[in-house]
Amino acid sequence: MMKKFGLLGRKLGHSFSPQIHRHLGDYEYLLYEKEPEDVEAFVKNSGLDGFNVTIPYKQTVMPFCDDLSETAQKIGSVNTVVYRNGKIEGHNTDYYGFTYMLKSAGIDPKGKKSIILGAGGASKTVSAVLRDMGAASVTFIDLNLENNYTNIDRHYDAEIIINATPVGMYPHNGSALVELANFPRCRGVADLIYNPSRTKFILDAEALGLKHVNGLSMLVTQAKRAAELFLDCRLCDSLIPEIIRKIERETKNIALIGMPGCGKSSIGKVLSNLTGRELIETDLLIPEKAGKSIEAIFAEDGEDAFRAVETAVLAEVSKLSGKIISTGGGVVTRQENYALLHQNSTIVFLSRDLSLLPISGRPLSCQNGVEALAEKRLPLYNAWCDYAVECTGVKKTAYTIKNHLLPEDKE
Repeated sequence: MMKKFGLLGRKLGHSFSPQIHRHLGDYEYLLYEKEPEDVEAFVKNSGLDGFNVTIPYKQTVMPFCDDLSETAQKIGSVNTVVYRNGKIEGHNTDYYGFTYMLKSAGIDPKGKKSIILGAGGASKTVSAVLRDMGAASVTFIDLNLENNYTNIDRHYDAEIIINATPVGMYPHNGSALVELANFPRCRGVADLIYNPSRTKFILDAEALGLKHVNGLSMLVTQAKRAAELFLDCRLCDSLIPEIIRKIERETKNIALIGMPGCGKSSIGKVLSNLTGRELIETDLLIPEKAGKSIEAIFAEDGEDAFRAVETAVLAEVSKLSGKIISTGGGVVTRQENYALLHQNSTIVFLSRDLSLLPISGRPLSCQNGVEALAEKRLPLYNAWCDYAVECTGVKKTAYTIKNHLLPEDKE
């Protein structure tokens, strides 16, 4: 009989855990959303062989466990429960995950002042790892502590900053608790969030040239250790980077950018059929949001009004995972759109001979001319993209993108 495991939490729409465990073993792994008053009954009568625990229940489940591992006791937090020999065992595999996360990113807290944003169950694991790795000091920053966000300036000399809160997590993308520019001595940043791939916290670190890492490596590593406890066996460590790469491919969007008429919609449709991914065309959503056609927006309200609606649409669709997003040709004219796309997408520039670009029904192409648009936009397309491809036919180009970015997706 197939063993059954899962993830216990309150809101789990953001979770990648089922995808990860699919790569770890042949067992069922489902999501179990429970309210606080239902947690005890679930722990004691889940009907599963074991389960993982995420926020906000990593401390809640502890009194319901018969035995706690040494690591779980030391940290005061449980993220893995196993039913064995009639007893409920509580373990903490997050410790292994966070250790791997820092080391894989080259972030060494030894001798450095470190601060942790948040004081929940996850922060306890972070603190234990930082101390064991030799951090000079570890300070919790939280709303209800002496060190909080109103006096964060006393810690502007921090060298390592860890976000152990859900601030910035899907679907509330774009938020951050601190401005990294205020920390001139900061050398390393880690965010336990993995959806989106780049929170504002991580995007800011990237812009400042700081070492940074999101929570996916921690999630995969703790899941690998949890699977070992579930199955009572050892799994090869080489699985970790392999699964990280697979999950990144599965969950990141493909965002298509390029000149008006370069083929984004047509190529997106073929790519959608090749991969089974939903295609989202922002130019089809803009009229719906504005209540009028794109031509009418330009004629009645002007380009600035159109760009504002475009950004609002992009802010919503770019939060999603595993989609194909076809953007308008002028999406690159607003710098804030880059962060929206970059947070969760691989950006693909579709390059096409300017003489082949149609202008009918394209207000700016008709008004300014293709060459004038290209002079302004081509440098931006090249700067924004993660991958550029020459459009040499719709099907051929779609296959080229698919084979380069998604070699394991279905055909």
